[in-house]
Amino acid sequence: MANILEVKDLTKVYPGGILANYNINFSIKEGEIHALVGENGSGKTTLMKMLFGIEEITNGEIYYKGKKVAFESSKDAIKLGIGMVHQHFMLVPSLTVAENLTLGIEKKKGVFIDMKSCISAAEDISSKYNLRIDQYKRVRDISVSMKQKLEILKALYRGAELLILDEPTAVLTPQETEELFEQLLNLKKLGHTIIFISHKLDEIKHLCDRLTILKSGKCMGTYDVDELSQEEISKLMVGRDVVLNYNKEDTNPTKNVLEIKNLTYTDKFGIKKLNNISFNLKNSEVLGIAGIEGNGQNEIVSIITGLLDADSGTVIFTDQDITKIDIGKRRKLGISHVPEDRMMHGCAEGLSVSDNLISNVYKQFTNKINLLDFNEINEYSLKLIKKYDIKCSSPKQAIKGLSGGNIQKAIVAREFSVDTEVIIINQPTRGVDVGAMEFINDKILNMRNLGKSILLVSANLTELLGLSDRIIVLNKGKIVGQIKDLKNVTEEELGLYMLGLKKDSEDQLKEA
Repeated sequence: MANILEVKDLTKVYPGGILANYNINFSIKEGEIHALVGENGSGKTTLMKMLFGIEEITNGEIYYKGKKVAFESSKDAIKLGIGMVHQHFMLVPSLTVAENLTLGIEKKKGVFIDMKSCISAAEDISSKYNLRIDQYKRVRDISVSMKQKLEILKALYRGAELLILDEPTAVLTPQETEELFEQLLNLKKLGHTIIFISHKLDEIKHLCDRLTILKSGKCMGTYDVDELSQEEISKLMVGRDVVLNYNKEDTNPTKNVLEIKNLTYTDKFGIKKLNNISFNLKNSEVLGIAGIEGNGQNEIVSIITGLLDADSGTVIFTDQDITKIDIGKRRKLGISHVPEDRMMHGCAEGLSVSDNLISNVYKQFTNKINLLDFNEINEYSLKLIKKYDIKCSSPKQAIKGLSGGNIQKAIVAREFSVDTEVIIINQPTRGVDVGAMEFINDKILNMRNLGKSILLVSANLTELLGLSDRIIVLNKGKIVGQIKDLKNVTEEELGLYMLGLKKDSEDQLKEA
């Protein structure tokens, strides 16, 4: 089978001498599903950005269909037949599916967009690839899996023969993941080639033909997927054996630390996101929240942390009503927060690692005249960098220059290192490699064993089942399930709750 893409000695050096990729050599065969794996900071993102024309290459060559190519922008890559579906969707929520699909290349009648043509084009390509989706719905009203279908259709509509998919299953249920795999295998049958970027090695083993492993910006080799076990892939990625065991000590939760009573919330579009939500969180407990993205879990987190005001209901923290208390006071009382979007809400990307590590405790480093003691700050930062294994050149390095996994570890370090009672963690290991995942999960269980209360939101159902003591499941803003016997529940059963195909009785739900 001929190569559709070939990379020779590809190197990327950023200003300041930061080496992201060094002499990368690999090829993609036409019509295969090819996995790209590597720990955070291994150079996967930079490599894909160069292949899609987002980043300029420093040295090396890219060959597409046997011809040497050079990209000035992603438009050049798209023209040649390369499409990319980013982990964070590039859609306009207020526009319809058809409008998003044809955006930028829509047909016009005079100066006006020809909407009939847009809808017709959307229906045609949806039918051609058997990726069915309602063309008239606004994007804000469709599910995450439908948004992903739309992103794939957008790329195909623009003529993509080679599709780059970045963490495509990160927010899908097991059932939605299986459906996506069927669709990708169908695209493969139709002659399309797919680069599949994922940290989920079981999915790679299930779906992909070959895989290329990156480590520290270098290519460690390309293998047939059948050649390697998941353990062998992990070892090649991180340089050691990785064991994702959830060793939970026996604890004795005795008191409610956090009580949520009858929360309701309606968003700016008039959509009821939370409908009479009630539950409690005890000491020495990890309470997991499961749900397809957009079913209310983010609103719960935002209301508890003070980022949103509920329409009605109360938030009780250690017997104190904090419903109307501002964010700063909630943090002082002992509520820590690891947010879902680490760049938007978790860190100040223009500041240093050190500045981010002390942002919630900076007052303890001031002297009598309120000047910062930078020696103490540096000492404190170095201690956390070592304890949480944050890979950076120094505490003064800008945090935006770190890999996603190391930024996440810095945020976890900051939030776990203060005197806190409740830690609210939203997607703790999304987009991080197996090594960082193992590390962060261990820290979460350590805090639980120290008596802390953890509210955990995760789309990774293996992680959710492994870390949690109880799980509540949300669907359309309501609690539809509470699961206490986690040893006898499967990810597939959780998925049925999340999809609204299974629901507990009212008596069972009252116990949440």
